[in-house]
Amino acid sequence: MRSEKDEFLEILSNYQGILHKVSFIYFKNKADREDNLQEIIYQLWKSFPGLKNHHSIGSWIYAVSINTSISRIKKSARIEYRETIPELPDQANVFDEMLMNESLQLLLNAIYKLDEVYKSIMLLYLEEKSYDEIAEITGISKSNVGVRIIRAKELLKQDLTK
Repeated sequence: MRSEKDEFLEILSNYQGILHKVSFIYFKNKADREDNLQEIIYQLWKSFPGLKNHHSIGSWIYAVSINTSISRIKKSARIEYRETIPELPDQANVFDEMLMNESLQLLLNAIYKLDEVYKSIMLLYLEEKSYDEIAEITGISKSNVGVRIIRAKELLKQDLTK
């Protein structure tokens, strides 16, 4: 029989991409992303014993990751907003390598300007999650998800056509 720790580590290994994506969307600075990853892992570990439905592990990880990231932003008194994403010296991280694509960088700059809820919704939408899944993860109604996706697309379009 596997220990709780082994089960948790296996889940982390299988779903680590979600943690990185969420941190990447909410934090521009690599050090902030790494700090956020540590906080997400801590929050996942704290809430792991209460995880009842092992069928929705991905949704649980998204929800904890997004909520932790938003809480971290709200607690931070030193949020920096820049018009462009700075070049990062360490290109080993796959997300850092994605910054090399100019059109992707423009999209990310536009997404960074969205508020936390729209960022969450767009991240999940771009991950091709269903409206039901997005509603479950974010805690808003399915119909509100549709409205917010349309609004977020409009905001992104406005920003990108400037």
